[in-house]
Amino acid sequence: MTGRTAADSQGALPPRRQGMRLGRLLQARESALILIILALCIVMSFASPYFLTWGNVRAMLLSFSIEGIAVVGMTIIIIVGGIDLSIGAVMCLAMVVAGRLFLSGVDPWIASLGGIGVAGMVGAAMGFVVTRIGLNFFITSLAFLGIARGACFIVTGGTPLSLFTLPKSFSFIGQGDLFNIPVSIIVFLIVVVIADILLRNATMFRKVFYTGSNERAAIYSGIRVDRVKFWATVLCSTLAGVAGIVFMARFGAATPTFGVGMELNIIAAAVIGGASLNGGRGSVLGAILGIALLSMVTSSMILLDVSIFWQETIKGLILLAAVSIDRFANRHRS
Repeated sequence: MTGRTAADSQGALPPRRQGMRLGRLLQARESALILIILALCIVMSFASPYFLTWGNVRAMLLSFSIEGIAVVGMTIIIIVGGIDLSIGAVMCLAMVVAGRLFLSGVDPWIASLGGIGVAGMVGAAMGFVVTRIGLNFFITSLAFLGIARGACFIVTGGTPLSLFTLPKSFSFIGQGDLFNIPVSIIVFLIVVVIADILLRNATMFRKVFYTGSNERAAIYSGIRVDRVKFWATVLCSTLAGVAGIVFMARFGAATPTFGVGMELNIIAAAVIGGASLNGGRGSVLGAILGIALLSMVTSSMILLDVSIFWQETIKGLILLAAVSIDRFANRHRS
């Protein structure tokens, strides 16, 4: 057999061609989402005169900027072949730990680093359980969802922490503006741009795709997949901690019930944006477009006075549709 490798004879694509096809698939999903968002904007501009006002656009950006930071981490962990159901509870834990430290007299910046550090340690503990004990991501993160949420109630005593004495130099990251743009949105954009560039270009982040696509092949090629999974989990929880701190700075409070059910919205955004629950596929830009679409749908339903009960139903249907499309696409590629 001349001019062909064994991989080619079995129908496999060379790495460069695989990368090109992956890029085309991601671009197709992102382009489709952009068209859907534009179409929704056009329809809602006729349905409600308030939809495209700066006040409503600003509210939508603020609503998904905090979740958007966490979506970045969730996308990475889904690409590596996992899932994190504890992300909302970890966001809350970082916030209440930082809030409790601040009320104890610790500088708010140091307290925030402490809260983010605790979130990172939760991720490290989950990564250890997954890679060393051998439990899957679903069961592990479900267990840590309960652990982190319980810790939130222990730290706060079940009572929201009032943090209105936070200095303006700190609360600026959640409440301030730069060039008439909320700082929290700027923080969100910085995280998104850095993560997107790294995920598309950095060699160490390409290992995330290789591990999620075919773990056995990644092992044979010399990739330490356990290390990749471990650090992906730590990164996801750390970004959740950052999101929790931004929320604390924005609202000046730390509530032990914050983030309940948020993980479903975050997972939905990542999947809608093209992240495959089978691993190996996804993009930060697609996930952000997914969270933007969900935020726009929520804003549209509020402006159209849709019942809150129907809002949750519609969100669930959107998630079901996204997962079904992903399933059919995987079956077609197989």
